[in-house]
Amino acid sequence: MRLIGLTGGIGSGKSTVSSALGRLGAVVVDADAIVKELQRSGTPVFDAMVERFGAEIVGVDGELNRPAVAAIVFNDKDALTDLGKIVHPPTQMEIFRRVEEQRGTGNVVILDVPLLVESGWKDLAGTIVVDLDHETAIDRLVRFRDFDATDARQRITNQVSREDRLAAADFVIDNTGSPEDLEVQIQRAWEWIHRLHV
Repeated sequence: MRLIGLTGGIGSGKSTVSSALGRLGAVVVDADAIVKELQRSGTPVFDAMVERFGAEIVGVDGELNRPAVAAIVFNDKDALTDLGKIVHPPTQMEIFRRVEEQRGTGNVVILDVPLLVESGWKDLAGTIVVDLDHETAIDRLVRFRDFDATDARQRITNQVSREDRLAAADFVIDNTGSPEDLEVQIQRAWEWIHRLHV
């Protein structure tokens, strides 16, 4: 198994890169997707979140209203800390479980984790960082994902710095260009992964 960390700030295009690497043959362990699974209605994580933040975080469909959660936690550091205490431990356990399933295989495993740098994950063959300047990221979040610019800026402020993320990179994908430019860099990253000594 080649375990490759993949990270990037919000709006960087990390999910696009992750999906493309999956199409090239990698097994993707996607932390955001795992969080969404663990937060489904009726799960212990969902129940703990409702108990902490109130019924207003539940949508009309009975599932989590993510914008309502974001409105609370990204304006209140204590609330954000409490959310982390509820969500991070079970998410980490499930990530570990999925990675362990791949041990002994010859697969490339992409560990797609927004908080990879903060988590201090060991045992990686290499780390890919998808990089984008903050203003371009905010512009893309507003144009393509219906974010409010102030909200987008606040979320970026709450993340590890761009400099710290780049310092942890073994391979950087610069996503300031066109989708075609990005595809070329993803292919180069895939070739780089296969040159790594494990």
